[in-house]
Amino acid sequence: MTAAGRERREVVRVQAAELFERGVKPPEVARRLRVSPKSAYQWHQLWREGGVEALASRGASGARCRLSPRCLEKLAAYLEQGPAEHGWVEDQVWTAARVATLIGRKFHVSYSVSGATRLMHRLGFSPQVPAWRVAERDGQAVTVWKESQ
Repeated sequence: MTAAGRERREVVRVQAAELFERGVKPPEVARRLRVSPKSAYQWHQLWREGGVEALASRGASGARCRLSPRCLEKLAAYLEQGPAEHGWVEDQVWTAARVATLIGRKFHVSYSVSGATRLMHRLGFSPQVPAWRVAERDGQAVTVWKESQ
């Protein structure tokens, strides 16, 4: 989620707390703030138990990044160098699997392919999917076939 999205969510929660304080019921809060009734009921429960403070964001959910900020900088530099610099010479694409392998080699930390994908996006990169071609492919025969269609 973007910073603007997190900020909007925080503002909406504060607005919800203000409405609860005025006695507005969760379904009406959901309608007014354009959120799901489930969210409104959850917020109402939190508000009853701990007031406005209970509705404050607790930060990003999910597991913490296993690489330090310094390691993330190093990883970005490695990605900038390209795959050939790190042993993948057959093509110049960073696949998520290669990045997960690179992280394991350089930082001794295990990342799944999906985790490596999220990490790449966080660093401003996108994983690529190499174009696989059959080794026996006859390019001229393919061109003739395409032209005859």
